[in-house]
Amino acid sequence: MTAKRKKELAKFPIRMRKKLVVTFGMITVLLVALIGRLMYIEASSGEKYEKIVLSQQEYDSTILPYQRGDIVDVKGTVLATSTDVYNVILDCKVLTSKEDYIEPTIDALTECFEELSSEELHQLVEEKPGSQYNKLLKKLPYDRIQKFVEMQNDTEGHPYIKGVWFEKEYLRSYPYGSLAASAIGFTTSGNMGIGGLEDSYNDVLNGVDGREYGYLNSDNNFEKTVKEPVNGQNIMTTIDVNIQSVVEKKIEEFNEAYRDAAYEGAGSKNTGVIVMNPQNGEILAMANYPTFDLNNPRDLSASYSQEEIDAMSEEEQLDALNDIWENFCITYTYEPGSTVKPLTVATGLETGTLSGEESYYCDGYEWVGGHQIHCVNRNGHGQLTIEQAIMASCNDALMQMSYSIQKENLIDYQKIFGFGQKTNIDLPGEARTDTLVYTLDTMDDASLATNSFGQNFNVTMVQMASAFSSLINGGDYYQPHMVKKIMDENGNVMEDIQGTVLKQTVSKETSDQVKEYLYKTVSDPAGTGKTAKVAGYSMGGKTGTAQKQPREERKYLVSFIGYAPQDNPQVLIYVVVDEPNALDQAHSSFAQNIAREIMEEVLPYLGIYPDEEYDPAGVVDLDIMGNPT
Repeated sequence: MTAKRKKELAKFPIRMRKKLVVTFGMITVLLVALIGRLMYIEASSGEKYEKIVLSQQEYDSTILPYQRGDIVDVKGTVLATSTDVYNVILDCKVLTSKEDYIEPTIDALTECFEELSSEELHQLVEEKPGSQYNKLLKKLPYDRIQKFVEMQNDTEGHPYIKGVWFEKEYLRSYPYGSLAASAIGFTTSGNMGIGGLEDSYNDVLNGVDGREYGYLNSDNNFEKTVKEPVNGQNIMTTIDVNIQSVVEKKIEEFNEAYRDAAYEGAGSKNTGVIVMNPQNGEILAMANYPTFDLNNPRDLSASYSQEEIDAMSEEEQLDALNDIWENFCITYTYEPGSTVKPLTVATGLETGTLSGEESYYCDGYEWVGGHQIHCVNRNGHGQLTIEQAIMASCNDALMQMSYSIQKENLIDYQKIFGFGQKTNIDLPGEARTDTLVYTLDTMDDASLATNSFGQNFNVTMVQMASAFSSLINGGDYYQPHMVKKIMDENGNVMEDIQGTVLKQTVSKETSDQVKEYLYKTVSDPAGTGKTAKVAGYSMGGKTGTAQKQPREERKYLVSFIGYAPQDNPQVLIYVVVDEPNALDQAHSSFAQNIAREIMEEVLPYLGIYPDEEYDPAGVVDLDIMGNPT
């Protein structure tokens, strides 16, 4: 032994060396005992602990999806709901953990789900034996998975069915298909609302996912900890399904009638209708044509032939879809035409620039700013009072009124009536019109004259309906809205949305005076709105015929806006027909016929009864085209 080695050993006394040997020996004995214990556990309880591990792999942190809230009509009829569906998930790692599991599980899957084949399942297991999430089938209703669930739960009869579980999801469905499609909207994957109320109330309708944590305890019993999902809230709309159905039926009848009348395409380029309560801003119905099926929103077959669809590029198809998804009533801007004339008169009465006693001579045109601007009657109406000017829809008289009103007042009252501003209705996509109206700097004499009868500035349907409602209800401008209540999943009201008066547009005196003009326009045989008259009901209203840009193409947008009853209006209807499919488009009767047909059904439904004497025997029933039936 070298001197160096002796010196190193001298540092460790014999007693210390003995302690190290004893410690090492004890550690060795403990390791041997531990190995022996593990071998015993594997032999006696290995399957039990294997189940625990596999159970934790299969159940740990399972997401529990929330249910998106329902959209219902004003009477609780469901317009949009979420139904539970199930994805069939295969955990190959669990399935291959024991050879005995594979064949019984695959046999059960192919027996219960005819879409699955034994060959494909075997191939999946061979190629991905360690994969834990394989989606075999998607979005099945419970009755499709019930048989497998029962077999899986029968542990005595089918003890070896393993590695299959069902992932719960919710599928958005629309019981009424295309009804109120552009107003309701639809959803994409991930509960993201696209258009309509689904979009604007997305955060209200959506909830919060929950989680489930599971394991097998020492007694081999399944235990779980659950954090329940928070479901979305429901919204009650102001829409009435029955009124909405009537509106859409009449729109479709009109477009089909004019399609059948030897014209190409449908009855119009666009048709829009708003039915509104003028006393609180609630929208009872909002519809447009063409429309789409909410359960299959990407289907273009209702508007295009298969040959046309096949010829489209992807970008063209997307443009076509965006066109049919658009809500014409809030996104489309247009020159309103003569429906603006009562608002022009109201401006003059409110500002004192008109007294109501004036009269005007119509010779068929006016020279303004170097332009000859014609009246609808190029031969002239002759001498007219203000009431007669409204009844006859005389452009010449309105232009002469504009000289008295002056552009400062006209521009101010366009703003007061909401033109050039969003109404902020609770729907997405409302068009901006601030650049489509004149300012003091841009309005000249010709634009003042043409603005007075509804040309050369743009509005949306919802702007026009809201402004007109204030004109006939005594002057209260209500914010238009589509939702009446927000409720939790148990029906408890979380928010009650009442009509909100934003401003006073005109005095009650002006309102009453203009209403008299509107009443005569519909009730008097000389009035342009007589075609819209519902027999036995006091009604008021105004027609509109606007020549579209470019003027030389001679295309028209025609409209009618009216209300009933006269003394206390409860229902306002606004109908717009964009480019009627007729050789001569410039007739508001297209819109009046639709309005009359709708009001004939809606007024009795709402409990509004006839308030004027009439002889039923003398009433001639007209169809949607205005022809006697």
